[in-house]
Amino acid sequence: MITRIVKMTFKDSSKNEFKEFVKNVVNVIRSFDGCEHVEILNDIHNDNVFFTYSYWKSEEYLNKYRKSEFFIKTWSKTKQWFMEKPEAWSFNKII
Repeated sequence: MITRIVKMTFKDSSKNEFKEFVKNVVNVIRSFDGCEHVEILNDIHNDNVFFTYSYWKSEEYLNKYRKSEFFIKTWSKTKQWFMEKPEAWSFNKII
């Protein structure tokens, strides 16, 4: 299993739009084959910064999701709201 964390910083004018948008898509993400868990987090000190925190059965499942029509369409819509380039990390759990 891998953990995927994506940091996204949004423009002030777009953060609320993102919050509403993500409420409508998070369950679709959760339903993807290989997705074990997804959370959307908002930084407590900077409300423009959000993180996705997800568990995937393997990198292959994550990559299949990232190549899906759903992801491509969702990411295309989301990236128009970014203030900074997003950052992403994938981890193997040690303990």
